[in-house]
Amino acid sequence: MYTQNQIVLSLGSNEGEKLAVLKKAISLINKTIGTVVNISPVYEFPAWGFESSPFYNCAILIHTALPAEKVIQKILESERELGRVRTEQSGYAARIIDIDIISFNQEIYNTPQLTVPHPLMQDRLFVLRPATDLELDWKHPIFKKSFKELLSACSDKTTYKKVAEIDAPILKYSFSKFNFIAIEGNIGAGKTTLVNRIAFDFNAKTILEGFADNPFLPKFYKDANRYAFPLEMSFLADRYLQLSDDLAQLDLFKEFVIADYYVFKSLIFAQITLERDEFNLYKQIFEIMYKDTPKPDLYIYLHQSTNRLLQNIQKRGRTYEMEISDTYLEKVNKGYFNYIKTLPQSSVLIIDISDLDFVSNQQDYISLLNQIQKKIETT
Repeated sequence: MYTQNQIVLSLGSNEGEKLAVLKKAISLINKTIGTVVNISPVYEFPAWGFESSPFYNCAILIHTALPAEKVIQKILESERELGRVRTEQSGYAARIIDIDIISFNQEIYNTPQLTVPHPLMQDRLFVLRPATDLELDWKHPIFKKSFKELLSACSDKTTYKKVAEIDAPILKYSFSKFNFIAIEGNIGAGKTTLVNRIAFDFNAKTILEGFADNPFLPKFYKDANRYAFPLEMSFLADRYLQLSDDLAQLDLFKEFVIADYYVFKSLIFAQITLERDEFNLYKQIFEIMYKDTPKPDLYIYLHQSTNRLLQNIQKRGRTYEMEISDTYLEKVNKGYFNYIKTLPQSSVLIIDISDLDFVSNQQDYISLLNQIQKKIETT
């Protein structure tokens, strides 16, 4: 199951400084459409279907939360920004840039705006050769063949040559320098969404809090005084066991571990919800567990304005969260900041996301990645 859409794009250019055009196109796609996580070598192919100067072609793999209709819209906008002028003239013609969607997950689209998988991909060597180099675990949803199998069966025997390599923008980030990154935030800040996105882009193992399965949570929101202590003890036990077990299990196929919580949040929430005597008892138990819990190499706190938090909570529609007040959220926020003050500042990054939308706006997501990378470089 994809936490983002996984898309293969075919890029081609046979006008101007072709390699520079491809690099500019990739940079623009990474900033506005989706994270470019892999790029094939650049090949030179003769023009296909008409007489013209040879093309430079490559394939790229991107991850994005955008739906297919929005992706094709932004691709056309990118082509225009790069200087392509589409005309009513039929047939093939030279062009400064051509960007085609080759595959979109395992899905099939047949609309006036979009046909996916690309209907001619199986006949075009300039598409299949670069796409095969991406080495994806993907099969054509109609032909049930991988890119490699389609390449072997392709009747196009055009002569081509490899001319260049382009580094994927994602290679500038060194998140795997750390073993364990924790992303925290108030209720509704979007920490789980961000963790899933980073994990998918950077091949990280996720540790996600299973709060929805806690049987005391709905009861707590109905009768806080009665269920606060069992709720907090239940959360503490679950968080401690999950972090201890998941961090102890080495995954050789993942680059690092990223979690949408850290166990100290248990003390932050308990301090708000429990009476003094209950909290003192809780704190004793917490401290016994906490000293044996692995500490994150980098602790990221997503700060969100209270109004935006309330909007996000209403939008996601969890019944038991509907009565959460702005006062409660402000207490939680204060608790996090008091905790952050106790941490080595070299391992803490606070990001104000009050005006950011890292789900729908790729530029905002890239901005977050850049802030994290800057922190890593200075740690």
